[in-house]
Amino acid sequence: MAKKKDKDKNRPQREKRKPVNEVCPFCESHRAPDYKDAVNLDRFVSERRKIWSRARSGVCAKHQRALSREIKRARHLALLPFSQTPY
Repeated sequence: MAKKKDKDKNRPQREKRKPVNEVCPFCESHRAPDYKDAVNLDRFVSERRKIWSRARSGVCAKHQRALSREIKRARHLALLPFSQTPY
């Protein structure tokens, strides 16, 4: 019977993602996300204009739902772009 090679021992291990924030920034400041505050909403969007996940942004579930709704409203009113600018 053939022996199994130990390729996994030589492979570098992946680093675990560290949480960005322990506390939700909206819970901490007692303010809900608002579509008119485009500068603040832009912090939770990647450079490719995708909405960051809860793990990446550090927002609680309640405010993540509100945040995605407000980002979509701001996009619809042209306060935030839908996608990154073309080359």
